[in-house]
Amino acid sequence: MSRFTILMFIVLSTVYTNTINASEEHRSKYVGQEKRLIKSLSQNDIQQLISGKGWGLAKAAELNGVPGPSHILQMKSEIFLSKEQEEKIQLLFENMQYKAIPLGKNLIELEKKLNQSFSNRSITSGLLSHQLDAISNVRKQLRYVHLHTHLVTPTVLTAQQIDKYNQLRGYGSGDPCNSPPKGHDSTLWKQHNDCK
Repeated sequence: MSRFTILMFIVLSTVYTNTINASEEHRSKYVGQEKRLIKSLSQNDIQQLISGKGWGLAKAAELNGVPGPSHILQMKSEIFLSKEQEEKIQLLFENMQYKAIPLGKNLIELEKKLNQSFSNRSITSGLLSHQLDAISNVRKQLRYVHLHTHLVTPTVLTAQQIDKYNQLRGYGSGDPCNSPPKGHDSTLWKQHNDCK
């Protein structure tokens, strides 16, 4: 090979490498999400919303030691719920689901409309404001349902049961990233606890 050929190879390699590095530098962390039906909601988000699950909306209560009914029912034998307590907690859970599921479905539809407005380029400042107000209102109602249920749930429990609940959930006992509670999906647990 001639020196010129070697020099051209080095120059082209450097340009190619710099181009690759530059494109990686600007690569979005959202790559792949553009294929979602509703860009702002993952399939897991949608599943949580249509099934009335917490979707992280009750963290203000949960992470401050104020339990909700779903997990209480899952650990009823470990915290020694009486039959009467179990019935009351079950009723709270069913009431929460009754309210949360339609709100969750409504939120999905509103996010879908927002997505479509951007997708078909019909969005305007006024429409954007209107759609965001509607989304915020439903999200607020949904969060209220979950947080209010957490607010009421402890009234059915003893202080010892609440302490046991928090202990079983892993709160205040070391690094939550290293010990997801029994029965929890470890990936979701780590995601909710901002584990690296």
